[in-house]
Formats: sequence, structure tokens, C-alpha cells
Amino acid sequence: MSEVARTVKTTCPYCGVGCGVLATRQPDGAVSVKGDPDHPANFGRLCSKGSALAETLSLDDRLLHPEINGARASWDEALDLVAARFSDAIAEHGPDSVAFYVSGQILTEDYYVANKLMKGFIGSANIDTNSRLCMASSVAGHRRAFGSDTVPGTYEDLEQADLVILTGSNLAWCHPVLFQRLEAAKAANPALRIVTIDPRRTATSALADLHLGLAPDTDVALFNGLLSYLSENGYLDEGYISRHTNGFEEALGAAGACDISRISEETGLSRQDIARFFDLAARTEKMVTVYSQGVNQSVTGTDKVNAILNVHLATGRIGRAGMGPFSVTGQPNAMGGREVGGLANMLAAHMALEDPAHRSLVQSFWQSPRIADRPGLKAVEMFRAVREGKIKALWIMATNPVDSLPDADGVAEALKLCPFVVVSDVTRAADTMDYAHVALPGAAWGEKDGTVTNSERRISRQRRFLELPGEARPDWWALSEVARRLGYADAFAYNGSAAIFREHAQLSAIGNGGTRDFDIGAMADLSAGAYEELPPFQWPARAGQSLHDSRFFARGGFFTPDRKARFIAVTPIELRKRERKYPFVLNTGRIRDQWHTMTRTGKTARLTSHIAEPFAEIHPEDAAALGLRDASLVEVKSSYGAVIVRAQISDRGNKGTVFVPMHWTDQFSSKGRVDAVVAPETDPHSGQPGSKFTPVSLKAVPARWYGFAVMEQKPELRGIDYWAIAPVANGFRLEFAGLEAADFTDLAGRLAGGTLAGAEITSFRDDASSTCRMAYWQDGKLRAALFFAREPVEVSRAWASGLLRLEAETPASRLRVLAGRPAADMPDNGALVCACYQIGANQILNAARGGACTTEAIGQLLKAGTNCGSCRSEIRGLIETVLTEEKTNDGIAKAG
Repeated sequence: MSEVARTVKTTCPYCGVGCGVLATRQPDGAVSVKGDPDHPANFGRLCSKGSALAETLSLDDRLLHPEINGARASWDEALDLVAARFSDAIAEHGPDSVAFYVSGQILTEDYYVANKLMKGFIGSANIDTNSRLCMASSVAGHRRAFGSDTVPGTYEDLEQADLVILTGSNLAWCHPVLFQRLEAAKAANPALRIVTIDPRRTATSALADLHLGLAPDTDVALFNGLLSYLSENGYLDEGYISRHTNGFEEALGAAGACDISRISEETGLSRQDIARFFDLAARTEKMVTVYSQGVNQSVTGTDKVNAILNVHLATGRIGRAGMGPFSVTGQPNAMGGREVGGLANMLAAHMALEDPAHRSLVQSFWQSPRIADRPGLKAVEMFRAVREGKIKALWIMATNPVDSLPDADGVAEALKLCPFVVVSDVTRAADTMDYAHVALPGAAWGEKDGTVTNSERRISRQRRFLELPGEARPDWWALSEVARRLGYADAFAYNGSAAIFREHAQLSAIGNGGTRDFDIGAMADLSAGAYEELPPFQWPARAGQSLHDSRFFARGGFFTPDRKARFIAVTPIELRKRERKYPFVLNTGRIRDQWHTMTRTGKTARLTSHIAEPFAEIHPEDAAALGLRDASLVEVKSSYGAVIVRAQISDRGNKGTVFVPMHWTDQFSSKGRVDAVVAPETDPHSGQPGSKFTPVSLKAVPARWYGFAVMEQKPELRGIDYWAIAPVANGFRLEFAGLEAADFTDLAGRLAGGTLAGAEITSFRDDASSTCRMAYWQDGKLRAALFFAREPVEVSRAWASGLLRLEAETPASRLRVLAGRPAADMPDNGALVCACYQIGANQILNAARGGACTTEAIGQLLKAGTNCGSCRSEIRGLIETVLTEEKTNDGIAKAG
């Protein structure tokens, strides 16, 4: 143990913003984190998730030793078995009978070794990644237009633009630090205009000057219309089009005439809003279009991307300060995975798998016995092939496909049928782990050492500041050990991540000379010491050139054979039909404080307090027609599967649509795995699933009773019809419900699993209203409190979640717990709004009623909204509530 505190510069493991983090480890082992003020991605800012990283480092759920069929094994036993089963499958069925499914959570060095082993030594391209679910349509769109997977701009463009279009991007919740930068830019430049394009009015829309709530999957119609408008009104950059592009006339012809009435019918937008948007885009040269999952996660995602790129190419608004299309990635190293060829249809160093010269170059550099010569199976195809028996051995690394892939129940069935499944992960608490024949303990954030690349092409170091626990090992090491056992020891004789990074850099420069976008040849001879100290840098970083922040394509120089960009002619699809059986459209996505399948964020009460259970956001008119009440239970069902979640009645989305968050798994809810509902339909170019559009039905679930509990020990949940669990201080909170009548006293005992035997009980019961409340006390402290009712339980969750281990000796003080709300001397902070500073809605409302009627004033008074800023839209909403109250009261007073 260190005798002094040690601070390490590292990088956040969440979204693609790539924020720098200062992680400080105290002599007693305690860890604290804060933003790195010197990192050019965030300049010291962190979001709620990044700020809570130190709270997610516990080992309670960790996989610490290799296992074979659930029994502990040595690394040698496990790796020998992995190598033998893969070798046997290859020998008997060929190299395409095995596959790797990896993740944007692993480091570039891990990705590089995995891709090298599969494509160069096994000889198959059957390596794909959960980034396929995230940004594959951007990759395909970039490659079609630019000849390379190049993000042209930088984060500074958001601050230098006069118009920022956010399409399919809830930046405030999904990339909060970028949202902060945009918010600050708007405050500094009142002329900056922001347009949000999204079927839902999200937290990001609160900052918008114009919100376009278009119908799902109609983006191509909107951006094609914009292209035509620009052409018909003289806003094209004819010189740029002539010098640097091909195919403009074909793309313009496919877009058709700018008929705003037709575009209105196709998109569901008003003619006035379309005209305002087109005029704003036409007249504002410094324009950035930011897009994310709402564009990519579509069966027309690639065409959407190219419709956006067409607009920027036609105006020459690309590669210059404050101008360009900007794809913001969802994962911390989706970009690094793309750089090393981690997708099934790509080669290393942004080289093309379909190019014989590129294949020859890579094979020669690797000195590999073979090289994959055709695309492998993309994610959805891969698991379909597993289910059909074509894949005999599968290695899953740092991802949870049983919960994150569409038709997730079908994925689970596929893994159940697969002859051999290896899962490398850091946690046991992942649903996919149930299907592992071999489980390998990986290194987690804080234990890993390597690099990641963010959305603006900036490579940063993730550095180790914790010892590897148990027998956990880096993923590159496990892959190299298997490669050695397969007979390829010399090619995988790495002594650390620095050696892998050097090789990666060397490959990027081989035969390049500016003909390929990705080149970090300046790092090809980096020493181990220089690698350790490596500061964040943007690529390209070509040998012999000074490092500097860069943009692409202002003066052309695309990576096509003729070095010209290609306009892509795209046409909108007809509005997709909804079956009578499934009349609603399901949209899925993220919420503010959670990440992927909650294996990290689900460990801390700070991040589960804002939204603690899965929900379906339903339009009020649809809810009324279905007889659904707020907080009741609803079944969301497709032809693939169903979830049961809490109904949240809201007009944020369009009528006929329903939004369900993607995060909940069987670890946290009884039936909240929404990807079991999502259809496995994919974009024909990118293979990315259309996670934003699945026809579904909605049906009220007839719960006989509802319950809420806080319990010191994790409850026993077998036999409960509906439940959702989350950590709180000193224990757990539980939302639950039943479809049949229940004996609540018996049910409380079953939930406790015998841990409350002998406890003193304070209780209240009213059989007429089916209300029952019980508090359990041991050693004078509250160990559990359970609340039952016929309707959804009305208890202050924020207050109740802080009661465990409360000392209350007198009967009167114990009865207070059963009230379900605090007494006058214990103010109720209300539902959590600011996760960073744990500020509740009631605190903000009271402050606003006291005169703090701006987000800045609330921040000064309570600190709420001053760290990551992702709660500011909610703060504004609460302030609006108070201002509306005051106007109403003024009106009543005047009327009186």
C-alpha cells in the first residue's frame, strides 16, 4: 500500500466524449475522482456517471478467477481448453466456424490483438463488436462518401458554430460534457442557434431555439428536402462541388423538388417549422450537424448519414472551424475499435478488407499465415449463425449480448445451443455469464492500461491505479496466451500494452504516405516511458509532422481513388406500416445516470436514485384510450418478446410512440429486458439494428396490489410477479407488485428470507383499502420497511431510501416511518434531480419560490446543475412550475 496519496491521469470509461479523469488513491486504498482540467475533451468537467466512478470499484460482484462450467479453474486449464475447442472447431469445420464478439469497452490494445488473431491467424473475419449496435451506420456512411471512416471535425466546432443541429442526439443525457460546452457557447454567443430533431422532446430540446418532432425514420425526407432547398435558392458552393466531389446531380435528382407540403406529409412536421429550419440552415454558413443513435440505429441509418453528409458537401461546410457533420459515439472506445478493424467488414488501420493490396500489406506486416478475404458475420448475423449451429465456438468479451442485442431472447437461446462459449468479463452480475462454458476474469477500469479514442479522433491513455484483484488479467494477455497455444507465439510475444500500441502505430504508417486517413506513425517508436507519459493527441499524427488539432476535407483530399467525395443518392422509405396487432412504435435509448446494462452504474445509489426502475413513456391520449394510469404497470409486446414496466404518462413523444430505456436486465428487474422486444431488423449497408422502430402493442397489467420496500439485506425475489431493485445507502430499495391477492405479512417474511427473524415489528393495516405498512427493528435500528397498497404506493422514495439503520427507540418515533413521508422536522428533499450534489425536486422548488428563478441562481444557492449540467433542463422545468404558480396566484389576486 502506498504511503502517500497518488494521483493518476486517466480517461473515463463511459461515453465517447473521452473525458480526462484525475484518479487519486489514498494510503488506505480509498479512491476519489475529479475531472482533469488539462484534458482537451472536458477541461475538468465530468458528468454524473464520471463523477461517481469511485463508487463503482467494489469487488462484491467481481469474477476473480477463471471458471470452467461454473467451477474454479487455473488460467492454464481454462486457456488450454479454449485453445483446444477453437482448434478442434477450425480443424473440423473451418475458420468461419468460430467467432469473437467484442466491445467498445475494451482498450485499443485489446482490440488490436483480437482482430490480429482472428483475421490474420485464424483466417476468418468473424470478429464483430457491440459498436455494430452503436455507430456502424456512421462508418458505412463515411466510407461511402469519403472513402474512409473519417470524422472531419473537432469539439471546438460546437463552440465556433452559429448553428448547431442536433439530430437523433439527446446530448444533455448521453454526452453531458459536450452539452455543457454547447450550453456555455450559447451563453457566450447569443446569436448561436440550436435545432433539435427527434421524435421525442428530450432534455436537450430545452436548449433549442427550434424543435422538430418528426415521425420516426423520416430523416432522409427532411435532409433531402434541405438539399433541394439549398439548390433552388442559390446556397450551394458550386466551386467546392466542382473541385472536390462527384455525383451531385444524381443525389439532387433523387432528392426531388423542394415541396414543403410533401415533406410535411412525409415527416409529420408543420410547414412553418420546415420552412424556418430550411431558411436558418441556408443562411448560416457556420453550421455543425451533430448526430448519434437516433440516426444510426435505424434500418435506413446509412442513408440518413449520407443525406446529412450530402448537405455539408453541397455547401462546402466541412473541415472548417464551426462547420461539418459530427458523429458522436456512444462508447469510450468505439473509435479505437474502428481504427484497428474491429468490425467484421473492416481491416486494421482503416484499411479495406475488400482491397487486395490492403490485405497483402497487412498480411505481410503481420507475417501471418493467412488473411481474411471476405467480410465476416455482423453482430445480428453472428448470433443467428450461432443459433443455426454454424458457429461452434464463440468468445464474448466485455459485453452483454443477452441484454443488448435485438431479439435478446433469441440470443439467449442461441448461446444455450452453442457447443462452446467463452465469456471474458469483470463481473458475475451479467446475464450473459449464465451461458459461459469458460469464464475469464478481465481487468476493470482502474486496473487496465492502454489507450482509447474519443469522438473527435483524440487518443488518450487509460492508466492503471489499482492492483489487479484475484487472478484478473488484461484481455490482450488472455488472447495472446490462446494465440500461443494455437502455435503463433512469436507473433503475439507482447510484454505489455506499450508494445502493442507501437505495432499498431507502425502498421498505420506502412505504405500510407497520406493515402489513408488513419496514421499515427509518429508513435511508432514510442518507448515504454514515453507511452506511460503519453498526453492526449488527435490523429493523424504522421511521422515527421508536428502534432496539432486537425480537421479534414476543407480543401478536399478525400480518400477515394480520385480523392473526391461521393454524393450518395438516397431516397426516403415509405412510412413504415404498423400492424393492427402491434399499433405502436417502440423507441429505445439511454437515460441520464445509467450506462449500457448497469453492470457498473447499477452499483451505486447515487446513479440509481434519479430513475430506479424501467418505464414506458406513453402519450396521454394513448394512455387514456388504453385505460392506463401514471405509475401503473404496462406490458410492451412485439412478435419477439415482451416487458412489463412502469407506465409514465408524458407528451414528450408523439402519439402512437412509446419509449422504453435499454438498461434493465434480469439482475435489476423481473421483466425489463427491452431488447427482447426489439426486432432484429438491420440496415442493409451497415448491418446496424433498427433499435428505434419496432411495432408493439401496449396492455395494462392488472396488478392486485403494489409494494415498495427498503431493506438492509438483498430481498429474496422468487415468486414475485413484478419487481425492480436498486441499491440505496445501507441496503436496497424495491418496487414490486402482484397479480394475485397476497398475505402481506407472509410476503414480507419471504422477501426477508429469514434475516428478520426475531425483529420487533411496527405495523399498520387497513383491510378495507388493502393498505399495509410494516417496519422491522433490530438493536434499535430500522432494518426494513415495507409498504403495500391496492394502488401504486404513495411514499416519498427519496426520504424512505435514507431510513435504513435509523435509530428510533420510542413507539411514536417508529410510527413516523409508517407515515411514508417525513415529519415537519425532517424535510422531504423530493425526487432526485441533481445526482452530482444529491439535490431533490422539493429543494429546488423551495429555492425557486424563495426567489432563485434561474438555473444560475439555483446553482449558486444549492450547487445543483453546476457539475455535469445534465439536470439543468429538469431544473428549468421546476422553475417554470413555480413561475406558472406565481402567475396563477397573481391572476387570482387580481380577479379577487
